[in-house]
Amino acid sequence: MTINIEYEAGKKLGLPWREIIEEIVEAALDYENCPYEAEVNVVLTDNQCVREINREYRGIDSPTDVLSFPMVEYETPSDFRHVEEMFADCFNPETGELMLGDIMISVDKAEEQADLYGHSLERELAFLTAHSMLHLFGYDHMDEAERAVMERKQEEILENRGYTR
Repeated sequence: MTINIEYEAGKKLGLPWREIIEEIVEAALDYENCPYEAEVNVVLTDNQCVREINREYRGIDSPTDVLSFPMVEYETPSDFRHVEEMFADCFNPETGELMLGDIMISVDKAEEQADLYGHSLERELAFLTAHSMLHLFGYDHMDEAERAVMERKQEEILENRGYTR
């Protein structure tokens, strides 16, 4: 498994951010029973950068907490049966790993939301990572039923690793 993490935010987090992200990426892969070694790219950045990317890719001119860019198109979330049919598009030719996609997390928003929701910054970073991983597996929250599924899965991933509110 390859987890590439780049820290581009000017503000430094006073917590073991690399360990938290790696732990939750691995936990999400296990939770969703991913049958492949996988590659995930994570960028920790600030509100300004996330705002620019959000405007460019989603047409929304404001920062958000996390952006997810899946590389795999699923027929249904976490259904890996068809992935090998798209081998050239989904697997890194050098490593053979499934390229799940990219995650961008705003350090600014993570701090704001930890305060807002009254839990630790560690828990918020873990939550944002779990949330984004589920997007990389094809889950969404555009309607109430999808939202409920994502929320349940996020909470179970976090509880399994001890990140509670």
